[in-house]
Amino acid sequence: MSIEKRSNGSLLPANPRTLFDDFFSRELFNWGNNNYSSTLTTLPSVNIRENPENFVVEVAAPGMEKQDFQISLEGNLLTISSSKKNETEDKNDNYTRREFSYQAFQRSFELARDVVDEEHIEAKYENGVLKLTIPKKEEAKKRPPKLIEIQ
Repeated sequence: MSIEKRSNGSLLPANPRTLFDDFFSRELFNWGNNNYSSTLTTLPSVNIRENPENFVVEVAAPGMEKQDFQISLEGNLLTISSSKKNETEDKNDNYTRREFSYQAFQRSFELARDVVDEEHIEAKYENGVLKLTIPKKEEAKKRPPKLIEIQ
């Protein structure tokens, strides 16, 4: 959409083609859901929290099963991916009805180097949310400032 000066006092643009082009270039059925990848597939929402002990990653992925997920940590790159395929077939004397769907996504996150305790990462899928708890190494945990006594 472009800004156009309207000198005639009308609410309509001077060039009706501008109004036409603007109307048909909008995404009419995208009601604020901009959670799409460059391939126009939906990506699940992710919350990431850090506390002194660990990182917590929550992925909203309802309708999945825990076996649908693949989680890997390669170096400091955490990758969460999933794929799910459903197929149903209903055969009757006069017709056969087949339905299928396929869902897939992949999200990757770069973690700080030498911070994650790789051996103690936990993952749990419950109520449509995949939750990863990624503990920090002991030496990477933030410690309160040390008070130095003046003598």
